[in-house]
Amino acid sequence: MAQDIDRKLRLTAALLGAVGRKDLAAAFRRVNANTPFDIGRADKWLQGRARPRERQVYDDWSKVLDLDRPGQWVADCDADTFLDEICRRHGRDRNALLRDTEAFGRRTFVQTPALSLAGTFVCYSYSWSPYRPGQLIRAELTATAASTPNRLQVTYTEVLPTGLLSLKGSINIGKRAAQGGVGEDSSGVPTLTFCLFPAFPPASVLGGLMFGSTLVGPDPQPSATRIVMLRLPAVPPKLRSTAGYLPAQASIADDLVEMGLRVQDPAAVDQHLSAFLTIGVGGLDQAPVSTYRALTDLFDRSWLAGLS
Repeated sequence: MAQDIDRKLRLTAALLGAVGRKDLAAAFRRVNANTPFDIGRADKWLQGRARPRERQVYDDWSKVLDLDRPGQWVADCDADTFLDEICRRHGRDRNALLRDTEAFGRRTFVQTPALSLAGTFVCYSYSWSPYRPGQLIRAELTATAASTPNRLQVTYTEVLPTGLLSLKGSINIGKRAAQGGVGEDSSGVPTLTFCLFPAFPPASVLGGLMFGSTLVGPDPQPSATRIVMLRLPAVPPKLRSTAGYLPAQASIADDLVEMGLRVQDPAAVDQHLSAFLTIGVGGLDQAPVSTYRALTDLFDRSWLAGLS
Protein backbone atom coordinates (compact mmCIF):
# COMPACT_ATOMS: atom_id res chain seq x y z
CA MET A 1 0.00 0.00 0.00
CA ALA A 2 1.25 3.48 -0.88
CA GLN A 3 2.62 5.35 2.14
CA ASP A 4 4.46 8.56 3.10
CA ILE A 5 3.54 10.16 -0.23
CA ASP A 6 3.75 13.70 1.15
CA ARG A 7 7.24 13.23 2.57
CA LYS A 8 8.50 11.43 -0.52
CA LEU A 9 7.17 14.16 -2.81
CA ARG A 10 8.89 16.82 -0.73
CA LEU A 11 12.14 14.85 -0.85
CA THR A 12 11.76 14.58 -4.61
CA ALA A 13 11.13 18.32 -4.92
CA ALA A 14 14.19 19.11 -2.80
CA LEU A 15 16.38 16.80 -4.89
CA LEU A 16 15.18 18.41 -8.13
CA GLY A 17 15.39 21.95 -6.78
CA ALA A 18 11.68 22.47 -7.42
CA VAL A 19 9.98 25.50 -5.94
CA GLY A 20 6.35 24.44 -6.46
CA ARG A 21 3.94 21.83 -7.69
CA LYS A 22 4.18 23.19 -11.25
CA ASP A 23 7.87 22.38 -11.24
CA LEU A 24 7.12 18.86 -10.04
CA ALA A 25 4.50 18.44 -12.75
CA ALA A 26 6.98 19.64 -15.36
CA ALA A 27 9.50 17.04 -14.21
CA PHE A 28 6.88 14.31 -14.60
CA ARG A 29 5.90 15.58 -18.06
CA ARG A 30 9.51 15.43 -19.20
CA VAL A 31 9.52 11.67 -18.71
CA ASN A 32 5.93 11.13 -19.87
CA ALA A 33 4.01 13.77 -21.80
CA ASN A 34 0.76 12.00 -20.84
CA THR A 35 1.56 11.54 -17.16
CA PRO A 36 -1.48 11.43 -14.85
CA PHE A 37 0.39 13.55 -12.29
CA ASP A 38 -2.28 16.10 -11.46
CA ILE A 39 -1.30 19.62 -10.40
CA GLY A 40 -4.74 20.20 -8.91
CA ARG A 41 -4.45 17.21 -6.59
CA ALA A 42 -0.77 17.73 -5.80
CA ASP A 43 -1.69 20.06 -2.93
CA LYS A 44 -3.57 17.25 -1.21
CA TRP A 45 -0.79 14.78 -1.92
CA LEU A 46 1.80 17.11 -0.39
CA GLN A 47 -0.42 17.72 2.64
CA GLY A 48 -0.89 13.98 3.18
CA ARG A 49 -4.65 14.25 2.63
CA ALA A 50 -4.68 11.94 -0.39
CA ARG A 51 -2.39 9.81 -2.52
CA PRO A 52 -2.19 9.08 -6.26
CA ARG A 53 -4.36 6.15 -7.30
CA GLU A 54 -2.95 5.64 -10.80
CA ARG A 55 -0.01 3.26 -10.93
CA GLN A 56 1.43 5.25 -13.83
CA VAL A 57 2.16 8.14 -11.46
CA TYR A 58 4.54 5.92 -9.51
CA ASP A 59 6.11 4.49 -12.67
CA ASP A 60 6.76 8.04 -13.90
CA TRP A 61 8.05 9.00 -10.45
CA SER A 62 10.71 6.31 -10.65
CA LYS A 63 11.79 7.65 -14.06
CA VAL A 64 11.90 11.24 -12.78
CA LEU A 65 14.43 10.12 -10.16
CA ASP A 66 16.25 7.79 -12.58
CA LEU A 67 15.85 4.89 -10.15
CA ASP A 68 16.43 1.25 -10.97
CA ARG A 69 13.20 0.46 -9.12
CA PRO A 70 9.64 -0.24 -10.26
CA GLY A 71 6.90 2.26 -9.59
CA GLN A 72 5.33 -0.06 -7.03
CA TRP A 73 8.47 0.19 -4.92
CA VAL A 74 8.22 3.99 -4.97
CA ALA A 75 4.63 3.73 -3.76
CA ASP A 76 5.18 1.13 -1.03
CA CYS A 77 8.52 2.06 0.56
CA ASP A 78 8.63 4.23 3.67
CA ALA A 79 10.12 7.71 3.57
CA ASP A 80 13.40 6.75 5.25
CA THR A 81 14.04 3.93 2.78
CA PHE A 82 13.13 6.26 -0.07
CA LEU A 83 15.54 8.91 1.25
CA ASP A 84 18.38 6.40 1.53
CA GLU A 85 17.79 5.18 -2.02
CA ILE A 86 17.72 8.59 -3.73
CA CYS A 87 20.77 9.73 -1.76
CA ARG A 88 22.63 6.61 -2.83
CA ARG A 89 21.51 6.94 -6.44
CA HIS A 90 22.45 10.59 -6.79
CA GLY A 91 25.34 10.82 -4.33
CA ARG A 92 23.58 13.27 -2.03
CA ASP A 93 24.28 13.81 1.65
CA ARG A 94 21.32 12.56 3.68
CA ASN A 95 21.29 15.36 6.25
CA ALA A 96 21.77 18.07 3.63
CA LEU A 97 18.84 16.78 1.60
CA LEU A 98 16.67 16.68 4.71
CA ARG A 99 17.51 20.34 5.37
CA ASP A 100 16.62 21.19 1.78
CA THR A 101 13.34 19.34 2.23
CA GLU A 102 12.51 21.40 5.32
CA ALA A 103 13.27 24.58 3.38
CA PHE A 104 10.98 23.40 0.59
CA GLY A 105 8.25 22.79 3.13
CA ARG A 106 8.55 26.37 4.42
CA ARG A 107 8.31 27.89 0.94
CA THR A 108 5.92 25.33 -0.57
CA PHE A 109 4.36 26.63 -3.73
CA VAL A 110 5.58 30.18 -3.40
CA GLN A 111 6.46 30.59 -7.07
CA THR A 112 9.98 32.01 -7.51
CA PRO A 113 10.99 30.90 -11.01
CA ALA A 114 14.10 33.06 -11.08
CA LEU A 115 15.56 31.28 -8.07
CA SER A 116 15.57 27.93 -9.90
CA LEU A 117 17.41 29.44 -12.89
CA ALA A 118 20.15 31.22 -10.96
CA GLY A 119 23.66 29.98 -11.69
CA THR A 120 26.41 30.02 -14.31
CA PHE A 121 25.84 28.73 -17.84
CA VAL A 122 28.27 28.12 -20.69
CA CYS A 123 26.68 29.28 -23.94
CA TYR A 124 27.18 28.22 -27.55
CA SER A 125 25.96 29.97 -30.68
CA TYR A 126 27.12 30.71 -34.20
CA SER A 127 29.29 33.77 -34.80
CA TRP A 128 27.74 36.86 -36.37
CA SER A 129 31.08 38.32 -37.42
CA PRO A 130 31.80 38.28 -41.19
CA TYR A 131 35.36 37.38 -40.22
CA ARG A 132 34.24 34.13 -38.56
CA PRO A 133 31.44 32.74 -40.76
CA GLY A 134 29.99 29.43 -39.65
CA GLN A 135 32.17 29.30 -36.54
CA LEU A 136 30.87 28.52 -33.06
CA ILE A 137 31.54 30.90 -30.20
CA ARG A 138 31.49 30.11 -26.49
CA ALA A 139 30.19 32.59 -23.93
CA GLU A 140 29.23 32.76 -20.26
CA LEU A 141 25.89 33.75 -18.76
CA THR A 142 25.80 34.41 -15.02
CA ALA A 143 22.29 34.71 -13.59
CA THR A 144 21.21 35.81 -10.11
CA ALA A 145 17.72 36.23 -8.70
CA ALA A 146 16.47 39.82 -8.62
CA SER A 147 14.15 41.45 -6.10
CA THR A 148 11.12 40.36 -8.13
CA PRO A 149 10.41 36.61 -8.36
CA ASN A 150 10.12 36.53 -12.15
CA ARG A 151 13.29 38.39 -13.04
CA LEU A 152 16.95 37.43 -13.31
CA GLN A 153 19.89 39.81 -13.23
CA VAL A 154 22.32 38.49 -15.85
CA THR A 155 25.80 39.15 -17.20
CA TYR A 156 26.70 37.83 -20.65
CA THR A 157 30.43 37.54 -21.38
CA GLU A 158 32.39 36.64 -24.53
CA VAL A 159 36.19 36.37 -24.85
CA LEU A 160 36.77 38.06 -28.22
CA PRO A 161 40.02 38.73 -30.11
CA THR A 162 39.40 42.42 -29.37
CA GLY A 163 39.13 41.77 -25.63
CA LEU A 164 36.58 40.77 -23.02
CA LEU A 165 32.98 41.73 -23.80
CA SER A 166 30.81 41.84 -20.69
CA LEU A 167 27.19 42.99 -20.93
CA LYS A 168 24.78 43.34 -18.01
CA GLY A 169 21.01 43.22 -18.12
CA SER A 170 18.01 41.20 -17.07
CA ILE A 171 15.75 38.38 -18.23
CA ASN A 172 12.06 38.25 -17.37
CA ILE A 173 10.49 34.83 -16.91
CA GLY A 174 7.02 34.48 -18.37
CA LYS A 175 4.68 31.56 -18.80
CA ARG A 176 5.48 31.09 -22.49
CA ALA A 177 9.07 32.32 -22.68
CA ALA A 178 11.98 33.90 -20.85
CA GLN A 179 12.88 37.19 -22.53
CA GLY A 180 15.31 40.00 -21.88
CA GLY A 181 18.37 41.86 -23.01
CA VAL A 182 21.87 42.89 -22.02
CA GLY A 183 24.09 45.88 -22.73
CA GLU A 184 21.63 48.75 -23.22
CA ASP A 185 23.11 51.76 -25.00
CA SER A 186 22.20 55.41 -24.38
CA SER A 187 19.00 54.99 -26.40
CA GLY A 188 17.82 52.15 -24.18
CA VAL A 189 18.16 49.53 -26.94
CA PRO A 190 19.84 46.33 -25.69
CA THR A 191 22.99 45.17 -27.46
CA LEU A 192 21.73 41.58 -27.35
CA THR A 193 18.21 40.28 -26.84
CA PHE A 194 17.21 36.76 -25.78
CA CYS A 195 13.99 34.83 -26.30
CA LEU A 196 14.29 31.47 -24.55
CA PHE A 197 12.10 28.45 -23.92
CA PRO A 198 10.53 28.38 -20.43
CA ALA A 199 12.66 26.19 -18.19
CA PHE A 200 11.92 24.10 -15.10
CA PRO A 201 14.14 22.59 -12.38
CA PRO A 202 16.80 21.37 -12.53
CA ALA A 203 17.10 23.76 -15.52
CA SER A 204 20.35 22.21 -16.71
CA VAL A 205 19.84 23.75 -20.15
CA LEU A 206 18.30 26.93 -21.56
CA GLY A 207 17.79 27.47 -25.26
CA GLY A 208 16.20 29.75 -27.80
CA LEU A 209 17.12 32.72 -29.97
CA MET A 210 19.59 35.58 -29.56
CA PHE A 211 19.37 38.62 -31.79
CA GLY A 212 20.94 42.04 -32.15
CA SER A 213 23.62 43.63 -34.31
CA THR A 214 27.14 42.45 -35.18
CA LEU A 215 29.83 43.53 -32.74
CA VAL A 216 32.95 42.52 -34.69
CA GLY A 217 32.85 43.67 -38.30
CA PRO A 218 33.09 46.72 -40.57
CA ASP A 219 29.37 47.51 -40.37
CA PRO A 220 26.58 46.77 -37.88
CA GLN A 221 24.28 44.12 -39.34
CA PRO A 222 20.96 42.94 -37.84
CA SER A 223 21.61 39.33 -36.87
CA ALA A 224 20.00 36.36 -35.12
CA THR A 225 21.16 32.94 -34.06
CA ARG A 226 20.02 30.05 -31.96
CA ILE A 227 21.76 29.77 -28.63
CA VAL A 228 22.05 27.01 -26.06
CA MET A 229 23.09 27.57 -22.43
CA LEU A 230 24.27 24.68 -20.24
CA ARG A 231 24.46 24.94 -16.47
CA LEU A 232 27.92 24.48 -14.95
CA PRO A 233 28.52 23.02 -11.47
CA ALA A 234 31.32 25.57 -10.93
CA VAL A 235 33.01 28.37 -12.86
CA PRO A 236 36.22 27.04 -14.45
CA PRO A 237 39.07 29.56 -14.95
CA LYS A 238 39.23 28.54 -18.63
CA LEU A 239 35.75 29.94 -19.22
CA ARG A 240 37.02 33.51 -18.83
CA SER A 241 40.58 33.05 -20.07
CA THR A 242 40.21 30.90 -23.21
CA ALA A 243 39.35 32.41 -26.61
CA GLY A 244 35.62 32.22 -27.25
CA TYR A 245 35.77 31.12 -30.88
CA LEU A 246 35.93 27.34 -31.19
CA PRO A 247 38.11 25.80 -33.92
CA ALA A 248 36.36 24.70 -37.10
CA GLN A 249 34.69 21.28 -36.72
CA ALA A 250 35.27 21.42 -32.96
CA SER A 251 33.32 19.08 -30.68
CA ILE A 252 31.13 20.94 -28.20
CA ALA A 253 31.11 17.80 -26.05
CA ASP A 254 34.91 17.96 -25.75
CA ASP A 255 34.70 21.66 -24.91
CA LEU A 256 32.10 20.95 -22.21
CA VAL A 257 34.48 18.47 -20.59
CA GLU A 258 37.14 21.21 -20.58
CA MET A 259 34.60 23.45 -18.86
CA GLY A 260 34.08 20.87 -16.10
CA LEU A 261 30.72 19.48 -17.19
CA ARG A 262 30.04 15.78 -16.94
CA VAL A 263 29.48 14.29 -20.42
CA GLN A 264 28.37 10.66 -20.48
CA ASP A 265 27.82 10.26 -24.23
CA PRO A 266 29.89 12.75 -26.30
CA ALA A 267 28.46 11.59 -29.63
CA ALA A 268 24.86 12.08 -28.44
CA VAL A 269 25.71 15.49 -26.96
CA ASP A 270 27.24 16.71 -30.22
CA GLN A 271 24.36 15.30 -32.25
CA HIS A 272 21.62 16.93 -30.16
CA LEU A 273 23.42 20.27 -29.86
CA SER A 274 24.06 20.39 -33.60
CA ALA A 275 20.40 19.61 -34.32
CA PHE A 276 19.26 22.42 -32.05
CA LEU A 277 21.71 25.05 -33.27
CA THR A 278 21.08 24.43 -36.98
CA ILE A 279 18.91 27.24 -38.38
CA GLY A 280 15.55 26.79 -40.05
CA VAL A 281 14.54 27.13 -43.70
CA GLY A 282 11.87 28.96 -45.67
CA GLY A 283 12.63 32.43 -44.34
CA LEU A 284 11.64 31.57 -40.77
CA ASP A 285 13.69 30.36 -37.85
CA GLN A 286 11.84 28.89 -34.89
CA ALA A 287 13.81 26.95 -32.31
CA PRO A 288 12.13 23.51 -32.49
CA VAL A 289 10.43 22.11 -29.41
CA SER A 290 11.45 18.53 -30.27
CA THR A 291 15.19 19.20 -30.32
CA TYR A 292 14.97 21.38 -27.20
CA ARG A 293 13.14 18.60 -25.32
CA ALA A 294 15.83 16.15 -26.45
CA LEU A 295 18.46 18.46 -24.96
CA THR A 296 16.63 18.90 -21.65
CA ASP A 297 16.15 15.15 -21.32
CA LEU A 298 19.83 14.49 -22.04
CA PHE A 299 21.30 17.17 -19.78
CA ASP A 300 18.74 17.02 -16.94
CA ARG A 301 19.46 13.32 -16.47
CA SER A 302 23.20 13.92 -16.59
CA TRP A 303 22.90 16.82 -14.13
CA LEU A 304 20.87 14.81 -11.65
CA ALA A 305 23.26 11.87 -11.94
CA GLY A 306 26.16 14.18 -11.12
CA LEU A 307 24.62 15.81 -8.04
CA SER A 308 26.74 15.47 -4.96
